[in-house]
Amino acid sequence: MAHRAAIRSIERVVRETAPLQDPQLAAAGIRRMLEAGSVLVLTGAGVSTDSGIPDYRGPKGSLLRHRPMTYQEFQHEPSARHRYWARSFVGWRHMAQASPNPIHQRLAQWEAQGKISGIVTQNVDGLHVAAGSLNVIPLHGDLQQVSCLNCGALEDRRHLDARLHEANPGYLEHVDLDPSLVNPDGDVSLDDAHVAEFHMVGCLVCGSQALKPNVVYFGENVPAERKVRLKAMEARSASLLVIGSSLAVMSGYKLLLDARNAGKPVGLLNGGPTRGDAKADFRWRSNIAEALALLEEPVGRAVRRPM
Repeated sequence: MAHRAAIRSIERVVRETAPLQDPQLAAAGIRRMLEAGSVLVLTGAGVSTDSGIPDYRGPKGSLLRHRPMTYQEFQHEPSARHRYWARSFVGWRHMAQASPNPIHQRLAQWEAQGKISGIVTQNVDGLHVAAGSLNVIPLHGDLQQVSCLNCGALEDRRHLDARLHEANPGYLEHVDLDPSLVNPDGDVSLDDAHVAEFHMVGCLVCGSQALKPNVVYFGENVPAERKVRLKAMEARSASLLVIGSSLAVMSGYKLLLDARNAGKPVGLLNGGPTRGDAKADFRWRSNIAEALALLEEPVGRAVRRPM
């Protein structure tokens, strides 16, 4: 049942549920939220696409060509895990080279200025922290760590990568990587022959090959400790601003529902429709980097209407 629910979540299509809002009105409302301070920001894949990391549900999103693994597949299908690690061994080096873009940098600056109280991110790329943001909750974990499903031991992803290099000499040289085909969870499509040639290594503590990126996969629950931190961050916030997320996944959408139930203003800034459009006070459909730059401009500057 959990696996089927995860598949439904992956396949969820976000459609228009509310009319487009005048961009001048939406921008003015979001600007007031930031001027009041203590804005809780929720970010999604749309803030990292300018760093070369694809999104799931955008016009060129990876879901058009690839279905990510579910937690249940990681738990119970050794062949699926092996396939993931072969693909991840190739694709992860592209993820590891990604650097913060102006969106990450501007949000770090706003945190330092007190405009935002913290960032909850659905992304697993670690780029908010790399940009200098301090109060960050990676809602779905971080690709920089690997966990053992057998004993719970953690290992740094770079350390694991070095061990995989040793176990697979010359493997990468035989694979022609197209960076545009790297998926948000760090893997890339490979043919069956390359998957079969890959040699997996075991956990440093117990030897099990049941290793998994320390991220929350579809069909897996957000850890309880992270939920506690999230509730505390929500309580300290005055409003919610969602940036670059369609809110298709419940873990993110719930933040919007919590804010509405608490009577807090909600702003959405995204390139396409979101699951929460009908419940938001301000809906700004725009290129994200351009919109954040415009929010720094003096009041009165014209805001471009959506195309």
